[in-house]
Amino acid sequence: MKSYLYYPGCSLSGSARAYAASLGAILEPLGIELHEIDDWNCCGATEYLTLSPLRGQALISRNLALAQAQRDGAQTLVAPCSACYVNLAKTDRYFRENSEFRSRLNEVLAADGLHYTPGAVRVRHLLEVLIEDVGLDAIAAAVTRPLNGLRVAPYLGCLVSRPDLDRRWALHEEPRELDRLMAALGAEVVDFPARTACCAGHMTQISPEVAWDLLRRVIEPADHAGADLLVTVCPMCQMNVDSFQGEMDRHLGLRYHMPILFFTQLIGLALGRPAAELGIGSEVVSAAQALARIGVEVPPPTEPPVESGHEPRRQKRPTGLPMPEPLEVPR
Repeated sequence: MKSYLYYPGCSLSGSARAYAASLGAILEPLGIELHEIDDWNCCGATEYLTLSPLRGQALISRNLALAQAQRDGAQTLVAPCSACYVNLAKTDRYFRENSEFRSRLNEVLAADGLHYTPGAVRVRHLLEVLIEDVGLDAIAAAVTRPLNGLRVAPYLGCLVSRPDLDRRWALHEEPRELDRLMAALGAEVVDFPARTACCAGHMTQISPEVAWDLLRRVIEPADHAGADLLVTVCPMCQMNVDSFQGEMDRHLGLRYHMPILFFTQLIGLALGRPAAELGIGSEVVSAAQALARIGVEVPPPTEPPVESGHEPRRQKRPTGLPMPEPLEVPR
């Protein structure tokens, strides 16, 4: 078994519970152990980093320090959420490259008895771990129910492959790693030029008109390519395309019905896991018709399952860490 530290992020216990469920279902068959870091906190997403960059970095660096303290031989910190992955990886990079930044943040961490050494853990996205460490050959060998006949559009979103500070991805604008993974499962990968297009992020709340057009730019080429569904690695992308597709249709006079599932859900199906165990059936845009093409029956809509063995949400700390005064943060 390959063992890794694990940072789930907030969305996997909320809007992306199906992601957590499907991830939990494929770990043992693929020989992976994930050890969730204890007492982790929110990565700050995007809003806090915009309002108070250094304080946002303090939130992120605390997770890195916890991972270092709890690593017990593990060198990789796995993040399945694209935003969490980018935030953790960027902050580790800032620690390595900016001594003033490193000093200020470690001063804050010291108040909680923590310290982070640059590069102490290697932050990696779940997709990279599956492809590079488990390997496509091993994944293909574990397939018991190939996705033959399912046409998928691989959608990474705008975060995972860019800015790629550590040069993890061969192609930034047209990464093909997810394509190769889907092909290893037996799926037919369609030509999808919007694989790194923005899903609109929080523009759905800030400027809906802009958001509807951004969503159209993702869904339209997938539909034109004949995809049965989109497959993604990002909780925000899944939520926006799934939850706001109806609003987009109404405002733009369209009639799209494009399901979007997590890549771990399709891996789980290919490994023979039942749809309900993988959280399939909790989508707003049903994937039932698409998955019927490969003989998968989708259960009626229900609340997405919570990952087996997931610990109850911890109590809030009575006091927080002292927050540093503003400091110019490297970009």
